[in-house]
Amino acid sequence: MAKIYTPAMEKIAKKNAKRKKPRQSTPGYEAWKRFKRNKTAFVGLIVVGLMILIALLAPLIAPYDYQAQDYTAMLQAPSAEHLFGTDALGRDVFSRCIYGARYSLVIALFCVLAAFGLGGGLGIIAGYFGGKVDTIIMRIMDVFQAIPQVLMAICIVAVLGNGIPQLVVAIMFSAMPTMARNNRAAVLRVRSNDYVEASQAIGVGQGRMIIRHMIPNAVGVMIIYLVGFIAASIMMMSSLSYIGVGLAAPTPEWGLILSDGKAYLRTAPYMMLFPALMIMITCYAFNLLGDGLRDAFDPRLK
Repeated sequence: MAKIYTPAMEKIAKKNAKRKKPRQSTPGYEAWKRFKRNKTAFVGLIVVGLMILIALLAPLIAPYDYQAQDYTAMLQAPSAEHLFGTDALGRDVFSRCIYGARYSLVIALFCVLAAFGLGGGLGIIAGYFGGKVDTIIMRIMDVFQAIPQVLMAICIVAVLGNGIPQLVVAIMFSAMPTMARNNRAAVLRVRSNDYVEASQAIGVGQGRMIIRHMIPNAVGVMIIYLVGFIAASIMMMSSLSYIGVGLAAPTPEWGLILSDGKAYLRTAPYMMLFPALMIMITCYAFNLLGDGLRDAFDPRLK
């Protein structure tokens, strides 16, 4: 028997059709909702986004070439013409700080990727296989961790020389033990779950198990460490450049700008003030973002 629709029933059917279906809840969506409720973390995300935008649009934002020298405008205080003043060679400090965001953020990102690829990969292998493999890898990491990070980075740069690749290698090896331990702990948290045992029972290969099952479920914890390590990389990079074993002039890296201004601390303190503020604001924003991600990926904070 055919179903008869009355005008009232058709009106209700149209309303139901227009009504939006409730969005399916996923762990990522729930984490994003928790992250949005954290105002300080959201401020950190905005500041990090602005820094990335500044790095991308540096040629459009900077009013001068960061290498351009004007000997008629040396050591000028901040003004409308030079917002952050000029250095001892007449270079615009504002333009150098803007381009410094490009160097600092890009190099820090390469350091994070390199440390995650080497140290993080070893930590994942150690956490998954356990036993002798875990013991051997972590004892090697203990040897590296016994050396202070900054001291190890200084030694590596002293051997390899100054330059961006050498700096990335130095920071990568100095941070490798910490990255390995963090990723090992993240994998150990998910290794004992039921879906891992079920996958092993049906014969899933070890490589597929790690890539398709364990890493995606531990990626939340790994991301927290990665974001925090970006701030640590910027600090270490600036420290190495400040003491003269990082990047070489005339690279507009924040630590190198600080190093150039230390001789004029009394006569031109702005030469150190503004790059120091750039380092502080950027690292603080990444730390806020990392804390927010930690809370967002914690399922207990619903």
